[in-house]
Amino acid sequence: MLTLHRAALLQADPAATAPPLAEGAVLVRGDRVAALGPFAELAAAHPTARVRDWGAGRLVPGLVQPYGHLLLEGRYHPDPREELGELPLALPPAGVDEAHYGGRGGSARRGLQRMLAHGTTALAGPFEHPAVRTAVSRSGLLVLAAPPAAPPFDGTFAALPGGALAAEGRADLAVLAVADGRCLATVLGGRLLHRAR
Repeated sequence: MLTLHRAALLQADPAATAPPLAEGAVLVRGDRVAALGPFAELAAAHPTARVRDWGAGRLVPGLVQPYGHLLLEGRYHPDPREELGELPLALPPAGVDEAHYGGRGGSARRGLQRMLAHGTTALAGPFEHPAVRTAVSRSGLLVLAAPPAAPPFDGTFAALPGGALAAEGRADLAVLAVADGRCLATVLGGRLLHRAR
């Protein structure tokens, strides 16, 4: 099945000096990028493709979380029922039982969901805790052996630009709002895993 992701801007390579392509699109077949280019041209060439229109978004390669190990093994991600906020807390947070709300595995799953909600499609490991390793493996996010160079950790989910989107490459992309940079959608291996409400 073909899916055509359209947005106001396509920035296939954030490191390049070329300006983003207005009214751009990424055509996805399975877990791969089939083509990139102007939406009108790709839609005309593939009229049966399902269209996901991201409006005033900016299509970019999926983001890389350089602090994956720290965020998943060195922090606790509260369950909304705990009313402890959404930011990761130092491990172990006072008064929270390790087995409560899924323990370390539950915390890691919530952390991974929050990463996806920020456009993350790859993260730096390694992951030593078995429950965290399992959660990461099941998530489908790519695990990088070495973290990319990054500014000091600021306690948030801020991620770095990934590589470039290219034909035949893995279909990992993020859609960011042009106005404020918030993540509208995250596509991992061609699958839509996060969509802003």
